[in-house]
Amino acid sequence: MNSRQNLKKKHMKTAIKIGMMGLSIVLLAGCKEKSHQTEMPAPSISVATPVVRDITLTKDYPGYLSSDRIVNLVARVNGYLQSSQLVPGAKVKKGDLIFVIEPEVYQNNVTQAEAALNTAKAQVEYARSNYERMKEAAKSGAVSQIQVLQAESTAAEMEASVHNAEAALKTARTNLGYCYIRAPYDGRVTRASYDVGNYINGAVQPVTLATLYKDDIMYANFNIEDNQFMRMKMIADQNDPNVKMPTHVSIRLGQDGRQSYTGTLDYLSPNVDLSTGTLNVRANLENKDGELKSGLYVTITLPYSEQKDAVLVRDASIGTDQLGKFLYIVNDSNIVRYRHIEPGQLVDDTLRQVISGIRPDERYVTTALLKVRDGMSIKPIK
Repeated sequence: MNSRQNLKKKHMKTAIKIGMMGLSIVLLAGCKEKSHQTEMPAPSISVATPVVRDITLTKDYPGYLSSDRIVNLVARVNGYLQSSQLVPGAKVKKGDLIFVIEPEVYQNNVTQAEAALNTAKAQVEYARSNYERMKEAAKSGAVSQIQVLQAESTAAEMEASVHNAEAALKTARTNLGYCYIRAPYDGRVTRASYDVGNYINGAVQPVTLATLYKDDIMYANFNIEDNQFMRMKMIADQNDPNVKMPTHVSIRLGQDGRQSYTGTLDYLSPNVDLSTGTLNVRANLENKDGELKSGLYVTITLPYSEQKDAVLVRDASIGTDQLGKFLYIVNDSNIVRYRHIEPGQLVDDTLRQVISGIRPDERYVTTALLKVRDGMSIKPIK
């Protein structure tokens, strides 16, 4: 009985030893695997050094376009709208006939005024002749001096009648001219406010029939804060005292700003608007094809100085956090270091000026920003 118990005890001890040996092997294997994991090679990360070159410092401003000239084509007489040659949005030439208000009444007024003038002229001729005869007759005593004075007064009245008739004829001809509404200059017209056949009551107050835009030249209007303008001027003077403020600006359309035009600055407000603290600035630009429309919102890029040896990095490599903008700098030991930077303006759509935070000879991470962290060891690739 005792021998059986001793044999069981030996078997149990043997099983325990085997189990412990197996556990040791598993633990050793796990340690080796863990050691193998910590010894993974450093990841390959793209890096680059900044580009150093001269750039033009600019500032972007929101603005809008306006036409060179805008005029309302108005009716200034009463009458039915007889005809219209207007094609909405079409280009017209100076002098083109666009609207006609029934002219018959006003043509009759001109005819009557011409007849009245002719009558007045005939009457003044008769009165003058009669006055001369009276003066001669008075010398021989055939007529009294009173009759001479009456003849002189009548001649003067007739002359006044001629002047009145001439004024009436001029008014009649002017009103007749108002019946024919022409384009005062080349441009594009809007839709008509009234259809043919409508009665237009324009004698008391002019009635707008359409609007004409002279759009071969457009204006880009924008405002600069007075302190920004003075700061830009000061920076320009510091970089080069002989450099003056620019005469040309870049004007961009659309959300992506790919449609770009060059404008010439032609107006700077002589005073600051006290309500907004801004200076009004205007640039003109050609619009030969008529692509630009009055009222379009645009972005105006105003160059104000030249910056020599500017430090430029890829804009996509700059990260953003609660502290602002940052770069991942790679030191000589290929260790990544987080560093806050002061960014400047965008250059050529892909590069960003860095005012402070990186030296020209330092490397920075260009891609895979989410895969790197501060203190991480990497294998830099270009």
